[in-house]
Amino acid sequence: MSDNAVKERVQEIKSNLKKQQRQLLSRRFFSNKLMVIGSSIFILLVLFSLFGPLFMPYDPYEMKVVDRLLEPSTEHILGTDEYGRDLMTRIVYGARVSIGVGLAVTVISSILGLIIGLYASYYRILDNILMRICDGLMAIPGILLAIALMAALGPSPTNVIIALTIVFTPSIARIVRSSALVIREQTYIEAMHAQGASGFRIIWRHIAPNTLSPLIVQATFIFAEAIISEAALSFLGAGIPVPDPSWGNILQAGKLVIFKAWWMVVFPGLAIIISVLGLNLLGDGLRDLLDPHSSRRKSNLLRRKKRR
Repeated sequence: MSDNAVKERVQEIKSNLKKQQRQLLSRRFFSNKLMVIGSSIFILLVLFSLFGPLFMPYDPYEMKVVDRLLEPSTEHILGTDEYGRDLMTRIVYGARVSIGVGLAVTVISSILGLIIGLYASYYRILDNILMRICDGLMAIPGILLAIALMAALGPSPTNVIIALTIVFTPSIARIVRSSALVIREQTYIEAMHAQGASGFRIIWRHIAPNTLSPLIVQATFIFAEAIISEAALSFLGAGIPVPDPSWGNILQAGKLVIFKAWWMVVFPGLAIIISVLGLNLLGDGLRDLLDPHSSRRKSNLLRRKKRR
């Protein structure tokens, strides 16, 4: 057999293996109900926040005092607020703010947590310094730390992102560090040391890719927590400043008229619940998809319970 024939055969085998891997991943994805439901809700939320404002006939800032606190109707599907603004329009525009803040916090804290966790796991000196800082930040309840930071920085979307990034980065750093410590002791890492590979090469080419699975799973939960935290800060008046809409400050306005206008509390609350539920389901599904051992443990536990 010629060299060209061997190369073609090897390429064919590789392409078949990749095809089989894609098919296996696809079957595992669609067989995971949590993953399908969570990803569907998440995709719908993203589309809702991106394209929903294009179909809204009302201005989220336009006040019509004569239409204040109108009940849900064909003209105003979710009713109006205390200033006569269409509530559905406010919730749709608020989705951009709440989901945008949550996404920004998740991305930035994941990047910072990855960097801190990797270098803390590889260098002992940095480990003692960085992890003690993370321990100190994690010792303070997250919402209290966020409120203190917002009191110092002032209410604005950028400052909300900064405050929540400081709150959530330590937890991601500790998860990355715990995974990286296990990988650091593997034989192939010792072989790289023996070959004289630099620390930068070992960290980013051999350790970092193997920590992405737990990082991605944790990022989905951080996304959900960031949405809740932003809503809590805005509800307390320390987050997104009015009149900019966010789910939190819509709820804050609704609590003052809760007995007259129930829709001002129910609908933004449902938006928060659905988004957080979808992200949590997505996180659980990703954990089962990326870590088959966890799903096997769950199935074994269920079988034991059924036998009992």
